[in-house]
Amino acid sequence: MNVLVALVAAAAVFVVAGRFYSRYIARSLGEDPAHPTPAVTCCDGRDYVPTKPYVVFAHHFSAIAGAGPILGPTMAILYGFVPAWLWVVFGGVFIGAVHDYTTLFISMREGGKSMAEVARRTLGPTGFNLFIAFTIVMIVLVTSSFLSATAISLTSLWPLAKIGVREGETFLKTAVRDGVVMGRIGGIASTSVIFITLCSPFLGFLIYKKGLKKAAAYGLAAAICVGSVFLGIAFPVTLAPTTWMIIISIYVLIAAGVPVWLILQPRDFINVQILYGGIGLMVVSLFSCGFQGIRIAMPRFNLAEGTLNLGFIWPMMFITIACGAISGFHCLVAGGTTGKQLAKEPDARRVGYNAMLLESLLSVCVLLALGAVMAFSDYKAIVWPTDPAVRSNPILGFSLAAGRLFHQGLGIPVALGTVFGILLVEGFVITTLDAAVRLNRYLFEELWSIVLKKVPGLLRQYWFNSGLSVVLMWTLAYSNAFSALWPIFGTANQLLAAMALLTVSAWLLLRRRKKWFTLVPAVFMVATTLVSLGILLAGYIRKGNYILIAADLLLLALSVGVVVLSLKTFLKKRDRPGEAPAAV
Repeated sequence: MNVLVALVAAAAVFVVAGRFYSRYIARSLGEDPAHPTPAVTCCDGRDYVPTKPYVVFAHHFSAIAGAGPILGPTMAILYGFVPAWLWVVFGGVFIGAVHDYTTLFISMREGGKSMAEVARRTLGPTGFNLFIAFTIVMIVLVTSSFLSATAISLTSLWPLAKIGVREGETFLKTAVRDGVVMGRIGGIASTSVIFITLCSPFLGFLIYKKGLKKAAAYGLAAAICVGSVFLGIAFPVTLAPTTWMIIISIYVLIAAGVPVWLILQPRDFINVQILYGGIGLMVVSLFSCGFQGIRIAMPRFNLAEGTLNLGFIWPMMFITIACGAISGFHCLVAGGTTGKQLAKEPDARRVGYNAMLLESLLSVCVLLALGAVMAFSDYKAIVWPTDPAVRSNPILGFSLAAGRLFHQGLGIPVALGTVFGILLVEGFVITTLDAAVRLNRYLFEELWSIVLKKVPGLLRQYWFNSGLSVVLMWTLAYSNAFSALWPIFGTANQLLAAMALLTVSAWLLLRRRKKWFTLVPAVFMVATTLVSLGILLAGYIRKGNYILIAADLLLLALSVGVVVLSLKTFLKKRDRPGEAPAAV
């Protein structure tokens, strides 16, 4: 199959779904352009601010589009291109985008509240407590997965011959391993990440304290991105993976407590330009490759090897792809910030549904890049190595595919394109890390207020709760390889989405509205993730991995609790005449 056929087919499905299916859901939810949003009724100039749709979309997309839609498809294509493509496209349309849109809409209708607060109102106080506890566990898993992946990728080496260059003909610094000349790809990204992070406070100061104009801010951010790459080429930083884990852990501990304008917001501002540029380059390169007649070279179906490394295609492929098709993390963004910024109710559809479609399109581009220009043997050597001493490195796998795609489609040198691919992932991995640790800090503070009548002063300290989040993250990352962490993270992430869909379904039930479009995906995702947890638990027991056994059992207990509460709500069939007004 020509790569352009697969790309255009996916884009056509997304356009039709965004045009018709999202509007059907909007009618079922009771979308009303005249209904005031909390951004209008609670406008405070700080959190609740009516904002133009394209501005909210940029914020929402940069918040939800982390490394998940890249790493998940990179690992799951082992099952074959066709099943991975089908799940990304149709899972994104009928489950992921529905989840994002409905949770954003209901958060807005409930006064900009989080899904945990919505669960309190639909499933009771127990549902709220379970939601909080589950979210904490999920965030610990996502941060530990990304910390492990980051530490490995920032030290990436790959044979120059595999890149297509010879020593002395490339800007890459080299090292010799077992007689093979290796290019230090990760070292360039390491320097770039350090430089961008150090420049973020300066950019934040200029934007938020000195009123730097938008055009100048974009120009400066772009200059920082370009300058970081040249600096990385000249001075690549080489450290051990465990050293990187410690450095990044210290960084996120600091970032979780300083004002958001100092590091988090300016880093987002810089990194989102890399993301937009990366998606644009991939789409243009795929069009060019399509016109050149390049076809998908990876196996269409490869169920035997996929099953051997990951397990049965159902449920394991579905949870491995993770954010490319559906992500529970998105409901945290919807209820955290986006739901407080929508000026009109129809904006929830334009932002929530369409942002997820764009994320799924990114995943399609990742699958096509790997499928079209990456030798299957190289892919397996990087992402699924058979040597126990070699760690899985999906970021390098994607980055090499991106580098070859940019070279084939646009003539960009492979080495430079590969470095850009790593930067495309790395910036958002670290952005996800510092934002998620900050969020976990908030959740721990809320948890102590739930379980303790009088919260000790120590448990109210930001550094204690941030430190607890970082210690849990580091312990899991250090004691488990990325390939072991990713499946349980994907399961937890999609379990959170299933719980959110159950909460949405209960909200619709209490208002006598159609609910099949959320209830059917909720049931499917509950079944998929619970079976996945069972399979993973059996594997952890065989290997004696007690940390992951404990995490798995905790996820099972929390998720079963939410399912039982949801069943009780549906079986009671409680009537609530009319639609409750939005909480303000």
